[in-house]
Amino acid sequence: MRYRYFTELAYNGASFHGWQIQPNATSVQETLEKAFSLITRQNIQITGCGRTDTGVHARYYVAHFDTEEALSEPTQLMYQLNRYLGADIVIYSISAVDSETHARFHAVERAYEYHIILRKDPFLKDTTLHLPYEPDVESMNKSAKLLLDYTDFTSFSKLHTDVKTNDCKILRAEWVNRSSHDLVFHIRADRFLRNMVRAIVGTLLEVGKNRMTPEEFENVIVSRNRSKAGTSVPGHALFLTDVVYPKHLFQRVTD
Repeated sequence: MRYRYFTELAYNGASFHGWQIQPNATSVQETLEKAFSLITRQNIQITGCGRTDTGVHARYYVAHFDTEEALSEPTQLMYQLNRYLGADIVIYSISAVDSETHARFHAVERAYEYHIILRKDPFLKDTTLHLPYEPDVESMNKSAKLLLDYTDFTSFSKLHTDVKTNDCKILRAEWVNRSSHDLVFHIRADRFLRNMVRAIVGTLLEVGKNRMTPEEFENVIVSRNRSKAGTSVPGHALFLTDVVYPKHLFQRVTD
């Protein structure tokens, strides 16, 4: 018999080459599988709610794994894992779910934040992008709002991926000034394409530098041509912040 569990966690992506296992590089998935397998003494394979690129962080992430034997004390396992794992990963919860519930395919929303500072700060250099200029936030927000009117985001997708469709429904896209020198881009959608958020942010910054108008930004979306969009911003300032599931399948318990 197979027993399935969801685990809620967070990680600092600076030390990892993204979520997914890959040869000759340390990934979050590989690190977790080794820890879970060692402590449970079972061969544990972990499936995440999605990929994150090299250096990208997750304030909130969900994954599932199966066991051959039911876990007698999931909370105790969580404590053991947190003692074993390094400082870059934390497990928030482990809870039983239906054996068909899937961390990736059953997620209905995901949210990201991209953090920018307008004043150099040596203590934030690993988690923010410093801009040496003041961007036009009003124009960037005017452009960002246009994203809600479209569903095909080929222009912001990494080329030659294996997805069946480039359609996504964006529910929120907004720049928020948290202070005079702290700017955060919030974006929420039913799904995201590879490199999509970083490409959108990079293109919006072209608007912020007045190198592109909101009308030209809209033309980039309509073109469905990646070469028309701006350069992707670095991954170290990007955070996955939320993953949502239907309540009858799984409810977030870390709050």
